[in-house]
Amino acid sequence: MDLVIVESPTKAKTLTRFLGNDYKIEASMGHVRDLPEKGGGLAIDVEHDFEPNYQVLSSKKKRVAELKALAKKAKVIYLATDPDREGEAISYHVQHLLSEKGGAKEFKRVTFHEITKSAILDALNHPGVVNMDLVNAQQARRVLDRLVGYTLSPVLWKKVRRGLSAGRVQSVAVRLIVEKEKEITAFKPEEYWEIFVNLKVAGNGELKVELVKIDGKTANINNGEMAGKVVKDLEGATYKVLNVSNEEQKSSPQPPFTTSLLQRAGSNMFGYSAKQTMQIAQSLYERGLITYHRTDSYNLATEAVEAARSYIAKNYGAEYLPNAPRVYKTKAASAQEAHEAIRPTNLDATPDLEGRDKKLYELVRSRFLQCQMQDARYDKTTILVGAGNYELKADGKRMIFDGYMRLGKSPDDVFLPQATSGEELPLINVEPTQKFTQPPARYSEAGLIKELEKRGIGRPSTYAAIISTIQDRGYVTKEEKRFHPTAVGIAVVEFLTTNFDNVMAYEFTARMESDLDAVADGQKKWVEVVRSFWTPMNETVKKVEETGSRVKVAVETTGEKCPKCSQGEVIIRTGKFGKFLSCDRYPECDYKAQYVEYAGTHLCPTCGGRVVIKKSRKGKFYGCEKYPECKWAAWKLPVLNKSE
Repeated sequence: MDLVIVESPTKAKTLTRFLGNDYKIEASMGHVRDLPEKGGGLAIDVEHDFEPNYQVLSSKKKRVAELKALAKKAKVIYLATDPDREGEAISYHVQHLLSEKGGAKEFKRVTFHEITKSAILDALNHPGVVNMDLVNAQQARRVLDRLVGYTLSPVLWKKVRRGLSAGRVQSVAVRLIVEKEKEITAFKPEEYWEIFVNLKVAGNGELKVELVKIDGKTANINNGEMAGKVVKDLEGATYKVLNVSNEEQKSSPQPPFTTSLLQRAGSNMFGYSAKQTMQIAQSLYERGLITYHRTDSYNLATEAVEAARSYIAKNYGAEYLPNAPRVYKTKAASAQEAHEAIRPTNLDATPDLEGRDKKLYELVRSRFLQCQMQDARYDKTTILVGAGNYELKADGKRMIFDGYMRLGKSPDDVFLPQATSGEELPLINVEPTQKFTQPPARYSEAGLIKELEKRGIGRPSTYAAIISTIQDRGYVTKEEKRFHPTAVGIAVVEFLTTNFDNVMAYEFTARMESDLDAVADGQKKWVEVVRSFWTPMNETVKKVEETGSRVKVAVETTGEKCPKCSQGEVIIRTGKFGKFLSCDRYPECDYKAQYVEYAGTHLCPTCGGRVVIKKSRKGKFYGCEKYPECKWAAWKLPVLNKSE
């Protein structure tokens, strides 16, 4: 009997379907060995090349014992964990444990980027060994994160507040959100005016044009006095068509999905969190429906591209097929071109899916087909109108050929009435509108992921965990799908940027990611990378502990005495699920109560009680203040009474 070890039961079930009874397929249930859990200390020997003290996870001891028993009966053990650093590390630790005390002697590492019969059989026929470069890259990341967490967190306890923690990447992500908030706070709106003019054209038609130039320069109207003068001039002007131009324009399809692009699309299109998107993608991959979902490459297998081109020609017609396959090059220098982008494994399959699984699968499928389809083409019409020293413009667009947009939503056509150069157009009216510049938008999940990737901070496979962590630790909250820093998050960033500028520097964090990539490629030693980080940080920690100033966390007060200890004051804190009441003497006093935020004058449609704003993992919702007596709840506010 040959033993095949994968990570999850779902993946094991899928492989069993393809391999039958020739192999015994078992799941490790994720990582089996790691640095000790809570209470195990640092577990890294910094004096001896950062040697980690790995231990079998308490939750996996039974599973490891079962795998050891199976290993003794096996001739060959195939390590078939995921084809990335984490998967390689799991295979390494499984092999280490199963090699103890007379276990099986022959181990073979097999990798595949899709769970299909052909891919699995090919992997089994071409096995390799555990890639220690990938293992060491994962080990370096694990050790670095452990050193930061166990070294900086106690400093935060002393200088900011007890119970806080720091992370090599998570703290930098919080910094982005805090700095965005500072931009918003410092923003001063500026006045500007948009002026449109409605004109008559032949056949009782109307043409709406926008003022774009004054005296040949871009129109910049920034006050009411100037706007009034322009409006007066335009009301008395004669309008003549200066030029009517037509040109064909193209729109090309986007590349296939990488991990970060899929996370961003899941957020923008369906409101999924990065964590939710990755969980769904993991399930689809393990069921053999899509290729491996942790990738930063646009690369596509030749066979997959040919299958897409054949499908497009057959189902949509030859006119939708480019003359040659489209090739996309990944901009990121660290991208693993040997990996594939995310795509369906079988275009002809019609998997039985529903809900979120179906939505994400169809999104992946459509994007893959689109990336091998023809450009969309449309006619763009521009009408320029002159009125003395003023120039006005109208743009129209008409789709000629939908191309790749056949599989998506095509933009609406914008039709312009017929007009001829030199034609005079009578004035209907002038429409001036006062506006003000808006502050920069707070980060959504998609926006934060885009910024992290742009700066080279973290890896796409880690974004979901980063975003979950900074919320779980109360450093940021998500309101209306946008991230807001909490008072604690602001205080932590202030302290770390003041005292640990290297650790918090975007460029430094990005360089560390590049160094980890170099370890994975066999170009650098993991110990050297860790030492280059640890030595200056450790020296800084010693100085800050002695001389660093304390940072006070801003709090909202209620003016009420703590009902539990009678000594402290009840204050408003922000946690994982939003605001709550607490004693300012925490942790000496652990008083905690729900913070009630009312939704204006809205009343419960069931009992007439006041509506309160609540928060859950899925976001903000509304409920009755009389809960649990009244169980009314909804995602939308009830309609106010007419009298209100």
